[in-house]
Amino acid sequence: MTFASAFMSATVGFVFFASADCMAQALPGKTGEARVGDVVLKMDFDKPEEREKFTKAPWAKWVKEGDKGPTVLFVDVPNTEKPGHYKINMPFDVTAYKGMSLHFQCMAKTEKVTQPPQPYNGVKYMMHTVSTAAGQQWKNQDKVFGTFDWKKLSFNMSIPDDLISGDISLGLENSTGKVWFKDIVVIVSRGKILPRPAPMVNPPPAYKGHSLPRLRGTMSPNQFKDEDMRVLGQEWNANLIRWQMTRLWGKANVGRDLGDYDKWIDEEIADLDKALEACKKYGLKVVIDLHSPPGGRYDDSSMAMLTEKIYQDHFVKIWEKIATRYKGNPAVWGYDLINEPVTGELSTDGLADYLGIQVLAAKAVRKIDPDIPIIIESDSWDSPEAYTYLEPVNIKNVVYQAHMYYPGTFTHQGVNNNPDTPVSYPGMIDGKMCDKEALRKYLQPVRDFQLAYNVHIYIGEFSAIRWAPGDSAYNYLKDCIEIFEEYGWDWSYHAYREWNGWSVEYGPDKKDNNPAKEPTERMKLLLGWFEKNKKP
Repeated sequence: MTFASAFMSATVGFVFFASADCMAQALPGKTGEARVGDVVLKMDFDKPEEREKFTKAPWAKWVKEGDKGPTVLFVDVPNTEKPGHYKINMPFDVTAYKGMSLHFQCMAKTEKVTQPPQPYNGVKYMMHTVSTAAGQQWKNQDKVFGTFDWKKLSFNMSIPDDLISGDISLGLENSTGKVWFKDIVVIVSRGKILPRPAPMVNPPPAYKGHSLPRLRGTMSPNQFKDEDMRVLGQEWNANLIRWQMTRLWGKANVGRDLGDYDKWIDEEIADLDKALEACKKYGLKVVIDLHSPPGGRYDDSSMAMLTEKIYQDHFVKIWEKIATRYKGNPAVWGYDLINEPVTGELSTDGLADYLGIQVLAAKAVRKIDPDIPIIIESDSWDSPEAYTYLEPVNIKNVVYQAHMYYPGTFTHQGVNNNPDTPVSYPGMIDGKMCDKEALRKYLQPVRDFQLAYNVHIYIGEFSAIRWAPGDSAYNYLKDCIEIFEEYGWDWSYHAYREWNGWSVEYGPDKKDNNPAKEPTERMKLLLGWFEKNKKP
């Protein structure tokens, strides 16, 4: 089978095509029969027939690792060349694994790979799929550059049910330097999704953990100030705050020293004590959000406690401590066990995965506090997409949470290393029309889960950066909230007096770091909904 792949020439700087006359076949298996841990692909570069599956390029060579070592792929892009797409690829047939999730891993080492403009650029061990509904999708480990010896790169990717084709790429993207690859392996990380049950006919009211018509509020500031709570609760009339216990957000390997972590969590709990007293006074229900878990996150943003027992055990102990302290506290609406789970490596024998660890903590909490709601999050940053394979948990008094930042190209434009190129909403974004119906479609897995299991949904975070063009941020927030309200979901806007990029108290000029003199349209939008609130 001939498969065309595009990559950029290192010498003349234009896009051309090379072809491979064979396709990598997944190991034998029938749809629906694969099990977690099954090996889908394992490549031996010592075999010429394996190397021939990849396209060819002048900057990609097959070399021996030392005198007697295995054959590895060597990609060399000198710093005299213009950064671009220096990747070779291989068609990869995974049609037998539609509807499943695959874990991709390889070994790589680098020398002086320059930092790329985007976190998803740099060293690329990447899977690309084409499907009817989603179009093109790419997945790889982010933030891989610099100089390092052999280490594992890994990521997980869901294979669409309507898959058309797929391919694997190896190389560099928008970086220069040297990189070596070996030990390409693909493993089944999640089996085929079972159909949801049909929605109940005339279901009873879902458990919410409160008797109010709706909880509407915001994410918290990073530190407690009584005046902030007074404004939010009294002047704005919010009735909910998601209190985040956050430590060096976005930085890898934070929280590995458990003694140091415990000192930090004690400081956060002392701050939370003050916040809860203020929230009782100002009519705010509180979600306790352990934003930064013990062990932290690895470089690929996955959580250490999913693969290291010491941190998994400590995570449960932290929640036992929190539940013991706040059992029966009338200001607390829910225990939000994990913020934005991300799975990297497959959990080792005896360790729970992203959902199992929430169940472990929930069971420990329920032995202490049988009543305060427990809030469960989905995989992949608590994404609506991950609701396609989320299963309900057998725990008393549970609410399910999702976060909404779709499309990220719009919501996060100009944030961190994301391009500053103006992106408007509604409009064409990432080659597709994005409007209210597109948002509704993206949220459909959450809606399906809600109806199938008669559960309550809470949108813990959603936002759009304030400098989005024109009225785009307002339009996006308006459409999101209208969908949440239509479906009966509680919600908290991200964020309140945390960072001015998300703040509705600041105007659309990115360079203006002073609060707006008059309420912004985004602020008026939130206040309009908060006016409808009933106080606890």
